[in-house]
Amino acid sequence: MKTVYKKVFSQPKTALCFLLFWCCLQVSAQQPVTDREKNLEGVVLNGAKTKYRNKKENPAYAIMQKVWEKQRRNGLERLDTYRYQEYEKIQFDLTNIDSAFTQRRVFNKLDFIFDYADSTENGKLRLPIFLNEAIYRVTGENRPQRRTKRLLTAQKTSGFQDNQIVTLTAKNLYREVNIYDNTLNYFDIGFQSPAGRNGFGTYEYELRDTVQVADEPCYVIQYSPKNPDALAFAGTLFISAQSYAVVEATLRSTHKMSVNFVNGIYTRLTYQNPDAETYLPASTQTTLELSLLSKKKDAKSLTATRTVTYQHYELNPALTEKDFLNDPRELSPEFSKKEDAYWAGARPDSLTGEEQKIYELVDRLEKTPKYQRITKLYETLSSGYYHIGKSFDFGNIFSIYGYNEVEGHRIRLGGRTYFGQNDPWRIQGYAAYGFRDDKIKYGLEGKALLSQLPRWIAGAGIRRDVMQLGAQLTTDDGIMTRSFASSTVFARGENVSLSRVQQANIFTSVEPWKNVTLRLDATTQTIESADMIRFPMYYTAADGTRQSAVQDTHFTLGLMARPGAKFSQTGVERYEHSTLAPTLLLKYTVGAKDILHSDYDYQKIQLLLYKPFLIGSWGKTFLTVEAGKNFSALPLPLLNVLPANQSYGLVPQTFALLNYYEFVTDQYATAHWEHHFNGKLLNQIPLLRELKLREVVFLRAAAGSLGLESRMRNHTGFPLQAPDKNIYYEYGFGIENIGVGNLRFLRIDFNWRGNYLQSAEAPRFGIKAGLQFYY
Repeated sequence: MKTVYKKVFSQPKTALCFLLFWCCLQVSAQQPVTDREKNLEGVVLNGAKTKYRNKKENPAYAIMQKVWEKQRRNGLERLDTYRYQEYEKIQFDLTNIDSAFTQRRVFNKLDFIFDYADSTENGKLRLPIFLNEAIYRVTGENRPQRRTKRLLTAQKTSGFQDNQIVTLTAKNLYREVNIYDNTLNYFDIGFQSPAGRNGFGTYEYELRDTVQVADEPCYVIQYSPKNPDALAFAGTLFISAQSYAVVEATLRSTHKMSVNFVNGIYTRLTYQNPDAETYLPASTQTTLELSLLSKKKDAKSLTATRTVTYQHYELNPALTEKDFLNDPRELSPEFSKKEDAYWAGARPDSLTGEEQKIYELVDRLEKTPKYQRITKLYETLSSGYYHIGKSFDFGNIFSIYGYNEVEGHRIRLGGRTYFGQNDPWRIQGYAAYGFRDDKIKYGLEGKALLSQLPRWIAGAGIRRDVMQLGAQLTTDDGIMTRSFASSTVFARGENVSLSRVQQANIFTSVEPWKNVTLRLDATTQTIESADMIRFPMYYTAADGTRQSAVQDTHFTLGLMARPGAKFSQTGVERYEHSTLAPTLLLKYTVGAKDILHSDYDYQKIQLLLYKPFLIGSWGKTFLTVEAGKNFSALPLPLLNVLPANQSYGLVPQTFALLNYYEFVTDQYATAHWEHHFNGKLLNQIPLLRELKLREVVFLRAAAGSLGLESRMRNHTGFPLQAPDKNIYYEYGFGIENIGVGNLRFLRIDFNWRGNYLQSAEAPRFGIKAGLQFYY
């Protein structure tokens, strides 16, 4: 389950790493302005803003009501089927470079890159450093069922064609924008849409003029946020006076926007109308002003611009089931590689001379040893593995050192095979040594991609290790997984409730439908206490004898659904894009007595549901619900332990004020709710506003029971209890975004325990802290 949590709850760090390796960049807050906007800004300056007693007096309100009324009749929603092509271009530029910057030691032996820089209006330099082009073919159906296929048909990257991490870093900066949505997603942060139904709660609207756009009369409505500190935009809406469709829109973030590493956002949306009633996206341009440290206007900056052109529309084409099925050739790494002649005809417009120079620049850079070392360091920090030779990765480097009460100081060294990003098979393993127990531990796992369509993987592994089994509910049978609590360096109390686990596992998984995975595991394991004196785990076996080691063989069928998740790479391991995709996990486990000396027949069912929500300007909510039931009385290692967190760090989906094995259940239900306000409350307080702190509130609850037979079977030396009389709960608040400038990684949580306070060892209050790499 640790793997599941890592995919679901981890935050994107690649954009930050990219900034670190482009010279500790700083951001300019300047934004591009179209000619039409310049003219409109003149109109604004010449006219005073009208004051209205209520929104109904505002003529813009009547126009926006028509927009909301007709929004479903505009665009692709009104079509039964459709097909079109997207041309996407992403470019990164270093800007505001001065002569002193070019003389820094970091550019020693790389100074030739400034031969490709261009002068700007302020006399400084702008250096293009990255260019990615991609073409997608999009096929969609609204009726009788809703489904979409977005196929990458061509991709070209400046020098990074085989470096997926760099390309994904660029693509992960952007989200798709639908101007009619109530909430617009930028960096997984919700911004109120100016065309959404709730817009008048956030924005001031002013009807300014009527202009011709492509021979069509359009209302010009300017909008700006009522609160300059809100996560909102300022800009202009061009709305058709005939169909009340949005013909063009501009969105510019305010200079007070509090988003880490991002000092400015600018988006321009345009639409085309192939007929009088249909308005389809024509182009989208989003420019991001990124910074690592400074928000000064003239600081060094990284400007990331994504331009998407929508073309070759087919309205209501005749589609069949075949149009939505993948062809094995589409999953080949060679499928999207095209020759220069193809690109010359596929681009809507030819590349500028500046854009053409990017390919030449990065080709030269990749042949430079110093640049190769920088890229390798970036890749190591991003992946956790250091690539050696042509086929081996050393790591995970973040797991080398650990500590617990049984092993003492622990060293773990490991590695994996790595020939390329689309490897069809992989072998990985590790060896660890504890200086206190003087024992060697190990793990080894191999897996292979047997089929691409449907995606079918099989693997097997073995391990012998010391583990904390009381830190997670929905466990993962994967050999390489290891819970945080197994090697916590800083923690309250003593972590002696560890187990020695000897385990062998074989599995197969298949993806019959997109983002739906079925997995079958066969696992045999021996579990015993790692310290029988301080953590006894005796139990009465089925034959009435007293035992200390549990022999278990079980089979687990799991179903995981992640609608909306996006993946890259086509090998045995895939890279997941940062999204707000929900997760549904259902597992059914059957214990098989007498198979490989197994002690018990049993059945277990478990469910996990995780869902994030963007709630407009009010922030972001995460909700996780877990439930499970054992249908037999079992020894302690096979029961359900409510996950505790005795460390001083932040660990998702654990209870901060529980001790390990404090609550043990046959059946359980837990809920974790956490809401991030993104500073909406603290930004209202004058003395705190400049600190840019953000508030978090959370509530955790659990209920469960432990049957008499399970209690009688176990002889642990400590009482087994479950939250069966009352629902156990914790609550609290946190302060996040603590730091300086754009370096605001620290979060501190204040936790209170709501009940079950009878034990002197039960903490009433606790403080947790951790690093979060949020925007």
